[in-house]
Amino acid sequence: MTYTIILFGITKEIVGKSSISVDLAEETSVAQLMLELKQQYPALQTLKSLAVAVNSEYAEADLRLRTGDEIALIPPVSGG
Repeated sequence: MTYTIILFGITKEIVGKSSISVDLAEETSVAQLMLELKQQYPALQTLKSLAVAVNSEYAEADLRLRTGDEIALIPPVSGG
């Protein structure tokens, strides 16, 4: 199954693109997705926090991804 991940902020800078495609088994968990992404892009491991949104809602690590899910990596945001 191919999942497309939309990238924002520093994640976009690390990867060098605004989105990427990753091939993983169907119903892969968010945790498994993150392990794969951190292997492919080791600089992602340096981020103190990194949220995953699935279908515009923050996702827990055990959430299973499904065909057609909209997935986004949301880096830490600083404000002032």
